[in-house]
Amino acid sequence: RIFQTSEKLELANELIAAGFKVIELGSFVSPKAVPQMADTDKLFSHLSSIGGVEMRALIANKKGVERAINCGCRKVKLNVSASRKHNLANLNKTPEESVAGFEEIVTLARQHDIEVSGSISMPFGSPWEGDIPLNDVQSIVEAYLNVGITEISLSDASGMAVPNQVYSICSSMQERYPQVKWWLHFHNTRGMAMANILASMQAGITQFDSSFAGLGGCPFIPGAAGNVPSEDVVHMMDEMGIETGIDIVRLIELSRKVRHMVGHDTDSFILKAGISRDLYKM
Repeated sequence: RIFQTSEKLELANELIAAGFKVIELGSFVSPKAVPQMADTDKLFSHLSSIGGVEMRALIANKKGVERAINCGCRKVKLNVSASRKHNLANLNKTPEESVAGFEEIVTLARQHDIEVSGSISMPFGSPWEGDIPLNDVQSIVEAYLNVGITEISLSDASGMAVPNQVYSICSSMQERYPQVKWWLHFHNTRGMAMANILASMQAGITQFDSSFAGLGGCPFIPGAAGNVPSEDVVHMMDEMGIETGIDIVRLIELSRKVRHMVGHDTDSFILKAGISRDLYKM
């Protein structure tokens, strides 16, 4: 189901009301390849003036920066995959070709006061190549650092990561690149996302992508499920006594609305079971 622009604006405003301070509104990618993202420019035109909330968009190339300039987007996130086959399917480039374009993209963005962060897809494994050598991931991290990007997301787009691996890689990355502000992005394809978040927290990482009701996926990855549900993550943090600044009740109401809009059940456990403190009345 393609959401209308008015629906997306309503949902974004409700995320803000629930307490989210960082929102990835969409992607500046081909509308033919990903029609759900065709109106990302319109969303930024309406929302970019809201203060106190960082709104960013995913980009793959210089054209993405040009679109950001034209619609008032102030932050973009570059993406490259550590999987050669995924990068070819997703971006029609090898990882090396994507990396070679970083400097031109970052230079243009900074000329227009647009902040740039980076992301690396499939650092934990690829459904085509299997294990991804850590050296391949590190070479992309260093390419980002070479153009001045120090905020980097590791994205388990394939849903292949497992907790001990996540802990090991995140610990290694934190030690090797202490200047980097890390994000983690887990898809719940094999039910590992929450455990992987906990493992990366134990390694010292505190910033995670999520999506309401667990929506999302990738058209280029076999069997891809959505990003980990926001309400599941916030509920776990609440129960662990970790402050997020997010109102879990408002978030659940929003995710229920989203589930109704898409017209089918989602991967969210909290939408099915409710929050732990809502005890049954006997």
